[in-house]
Amino acid sequence: MVSFFKVILVTLALVGTALAEAHGVDDNTRSFLQMNTGVQFVPFLYIGAKHMITGYDHILFLVGVIFFLYRSRDVLLYVSLFTLGHSITLLTGVLANIQVNAYLIDAIIGLSVFYKGFDNLGGFKRLLGFQPDTRAMVLIFGLFHGFGLATKLQEVHIPEDGLVTNLIAFNIGVELGQFAALALVLLLISAWRHSSTFGRFATLTNAGLIAAGVILTGFQLTGYFTS
Repeated sequence: MVSFFKVILVTLALVGTALAEAHGVDDNTRSFLQMNTGVQFVPFLYIGAKHMITGYDHILFLVGVIFFLYRSRDVLLYVSLFTLGHSITLLTGVLANIQVNAYLIDAIIGLSVFYKGFDNLGGFKRLLGFQPDTRAMVLIFGLFHGFGLATKLQEVHIPEDGLVTNLIAFNIGVELGQFAALALVLLLISAWRHSSTFGRFATLTNAGLIAAGVILTGFQLTGYFTS
């Protein structure tokens, strides 16, 4: 029980720090995005990778998704579903200029983190008596994560010249950043699975995801109602 409260406190500190820093677009990147002209494939590739690696909410959700996956093909399936979802809404959101409230989208992304921690701990079966289709949920939440990425780009009003190619480059960069982050996470989890402490580690980690999801969702909803 003491360990459970410790993980909650650590989560509060880490998420609080992350929220303070925010993973939006920094000033230098914003200036580049607003002033660039034509196709800038490599810079957009880099920006996409950087945004995913520093996008703590996206990474937390993916940690939950892959946490109990033991086979490579399962990891590939779920990551592909997430990729499909966020690629669709990232591209269509910007190109079709679909306007969504950034606070509400980020609140749903926070909810996705809560969902995965709760699901991994068997919360649905224990408390609600049913189990949502995990594949469908990953795809659906992937769509919302894509809208979250789209809102960040829409805020800076990227020039139309070369937009499609630049968006594709950004999306590829997101995938590369996602791959790099997940490769490290998978190595750590795989190594820990052989330890006698993995059961406790799994419980505390997913409890931390639940806490982080609540904090992220609450923070964004507070911003929505007070802005």
